[in-house]
Amino acid sequence: MAVEAARHTSVSLVACLFGAAVVAQIGYPLTSGDARDSLTVATVLLVAAASIVHAYLSRGARTCVVLVLVTVLGGFAVEVLGVHTGVPFGDYRYTGGLGASAFGVPIVVAFAWPMLAWPAALAARRLCRSYAARVAVGAWALAAWDLFLDPQMVAAGHWSWLNPNPHLPGVPDVPLTNYAGWLVVSVLMSVALQAVVGRGGGDDRWPLAFYVWTWASSALALAAFLGQPTAALWSAAAMGVVAVPLARSLWS
Repeated sequence: MAVEAARHTSVSLVACLFGAAVVAQIGYPLTSGDARDSLTVATVLLVAAASIVHAYLSRGARTCVVLVLVTVLGGFAVEVLGVHTGVPFGDYRYTGGLGASAFGVPIVVAFAWPMLAWPAALAARRLCRSYAARVAVGAWALAAWDLFLDPQMVAAGHWSWLNPNPHLPGVPDVPLTNYAGWLVVSVLMSVALQAVVGRGGGDDRWPLAFYVWTWASSALALAAFLGQPTAALWSAAAMGVVAVPLARSLWS
């Protein structure tokens, strides 16, 4: 009974964190200015917390530590490298609205990496059998999310590109180098995460459902509320490569 109660409490905590993040995401296109910026930061922190807590509760301290080292610290290091050298994303600068910064990068950006890296890793584990396939699918699942993220955040004024060319047709403010850089970083993160994500196990439905939700809700928000229908199409197609079979797996 005690074990079952602990398991139920753990699932409830993860569900509450992801649920609160969904509420914040729903509020994002309905607000503007400082309120929207606050919801952006809140969403990142809530989902990052949900992913890290889920990693710990479902797979233990070792996996959780790897997740934090690879995505939070590793992601922040890549961002610092990026803003100072242009590698691997291209020349960009953060412009404000995301809170305190260190080395030219808002601190909250470090937590944007685990928020989808963990659900992406779990999605790959659910959909694929071999390690190589899981690495590839996990990397694509994470990198594809940036086709939603970057156009949305650039339009919100949180960062800008010095030379956004060449770019995807209909998405003029984000260079192709950014997406290539995201894919490279995502592959490296996926290599590390797939090495530990299979250890232990638990109820993965909440982070997996959140991945599908992010795909569907981001497409709707970009197309219907944020005035970027072309970006919505590109990103929905790219992320849908993983999200559609994942949704079928969850609800079949």
